[in-house]
Amino acid sequence: MAVRTLLAVPFGCLLLAAQTPDAASSFDHTDVMIPMRDGVRLHTEIYVPKNAREPLPILMTRTPYSSRGFRDSLNRGSYQELAEDGYIFVAQDIRGRYESEGQFVMLRPPRDKRDPKAVDESTDTYDTIEWLLKNVPGNNRCVGITGVSYPGWLTVMAMIDPHPALKAVSEQASPADMYLGDDFHHNGAFRLSYGFEYAAMMETSKTNFRFKFDLYDTFEWYLRLGPLAEVNRQYLHGSLPTWNAFVEHPNYDAYWRRLAVPPYLEELRVPNLNVAGWWDQEDFYGPVEIYETLEKKDPRHLNYLAVGPWNHGGWRGRDGRKLGPVDFGSDTAREFRARIEAPWFAYWLKGKGTAAIPEARTFRTGANQWEAYDAWPPRDRVRERKLYFGASGLLSFQEPRDGGPEACDTYVSDPARPVPYRKRPITPTYPGGGWPTWLLEDQRFVHLRPDVLSWETGPLAEDLTVAGDIVTHLFASTSGTDSDWIVKLIDVYPEEYAPQPEMGGYQLMIADEVFRARFRNSFEHPEPLVPGQVTPYTIDLHTSDHSFGKGHRIMVQVQSTWFPLIDRNPQKFVPNIFQAAAADFQKATQRVFRSRQYPSHVVLPILTPRD
Repeated sequence: MAVRTLLAVPFGCLLLAAQTPDAASSFDHTDVMIPMRDGVRLHTEIYVPKNAREPLPILMTRTPYSSRGFRDSLNRGSYQELAEDGYIFVAQDIRGRYESEGQFVMLRPPRDKRDPKAVDESTDTYDTIEWLLKNVPGNNRCVGITGVSYPGWLTVMAMIDPHPALKAVSEQASPADMYLGDDFHHNGAFRLSYGFEYAAMMETSKTNFRFKFDLYDTFEWYLRLGPLAEVNRQYLHGSLPTWNAFVEHPNYDAYWRRLAVPPYLEELRVPNLNVAGWWDQEDFYGPVEIYETLEKKDPRHLNYLAVGPWNHGGWRGRDGRKLGPVDFGSDTAREFRARIEAPWFAYWLKGKGTAAIPEARTFRTGANQWEAYDAWPPRDRVRERKLYFGASGLLSFQEPRDGGPEACDTYVSDPARPVPYRKRPITPTYPGGGWPTWLLEDQRFVHLRPDVLSWETGPLAEDLTVAGDIVTHLFASTSGTDSDWIVKLIDVYPEEYAPQPEMGGYQLMIADEVFRARFRNSFEHPEPLVPGQVTPYTIDLHTSDHSFGKGHRIMVQVQSTWFPLIDRNPQKFVPNIFQAAAADFQKATQRVFRSRQYPSHVVLPILTPRD
């Protein structure tokens, strides 16, 4: 769930395209308070196109970030392609946020349907649609819902018990599981800077609140903070429900399972276009997980996927030509909105166009081209190959042939001197700074640090394209009783790169993930490690469609801290890291093995050429 980005996408201005002044003036605007079944009224903005020549569908977005910004979105071209097609736009503040009544609950869980008085985001959406159909003239009784991040999650909630008039939805960058892979945790490792700053923003008042740091470099601020127990002791004092939930639920218990989306996804009844960005700094896991879950429950083929070279919500705003320093050769965001999103909604909500819509469309980075697939990943077109860690920093498709079982590379992980996740100084996650594009930072800023290991291939003799899930099999030991393992797959550009000379030697992350070792056997029941014992880990780096070009190198980096994106693991097993003491934090000697017996490697889904 974004904060800076969500303030901008879909309702803000900082990430949006070139301005189209006063585009909103072509709409009649109405402000209403729509009553829900329990009497709570939700503030809603309605934009009806002037001079409409036919009944139009309603396309709505529900948000915790203020519906007032929707006018700016129209004026800045965020919905230009959809507006040109003709829609009645609706933007609504959810319960307890901005101008809506009621109490805000972070990611309000679906209601108990046995309770006739219970409400949730699904009932609020249902009641809103019912009111709109009766009170907005000129609608064709077809409704669509879309949204990015938290509004994307609200879109998913609308699918669970849909109104009969809901004919199409597009969840975009929705979280799916806040413990396993989205905003608050990844594989049990806590996303410190995001979790703290987002909880403060959302639960301090009805409007967005910005925590004021007294140090310019938040890396330094979080390090000086000390153990996580200091957050409540020094600053929050138990005032934020979400932070309290972090402390009270350090493991994957019933609290987190109730918030997870997949268990609620039954057979798909409404066409859904899932949208994701390869470099989404907040919710890449979510939309792909939702797509894959729905694929198993989609006999009518209503499940679609689009993934492009964007950060969180980047398709909604900029032209999508560049992200950070990387040039993709075309206006990918505009291409998505004009050639994928607008035709998709037009088909389902207006009956225009063709049903022959590819199920999955992805932008292949490196090659810089859109691809169409019958399903994602294209398993019938890939073969898995293992890329092994070797001696002297060599990464190779050849299995280890020599070296005894103890062949390994070693480093010392010191939680008092953690590896930064992006270049310092690190500005607050919100309102922006380097946060939106940190996944594209040149990894040379940590390459050759003594606490970061690297393995690298030679220059590739030909293009190598991966299409599908990338998985690391790591064999490692630690002198401690707990540990984090961070793995990064990197495209290393040639030293001389003619298309963009300034990218010479650039180390671009293509896939990455963190894994907290205490959860290697169970996310519900953590276990300490045995010091010095070689332990296998399977770390999913998630899906990708990327071409490593001829002359490029493939690199893998491994480290144990990623601060303050990820909280510091004490490296000593404690029952609850949120209650760890300063004395619990200790240095640890880390060993990553690369022998025939313990062959650490990355499995790549390599795309085979078409016949």
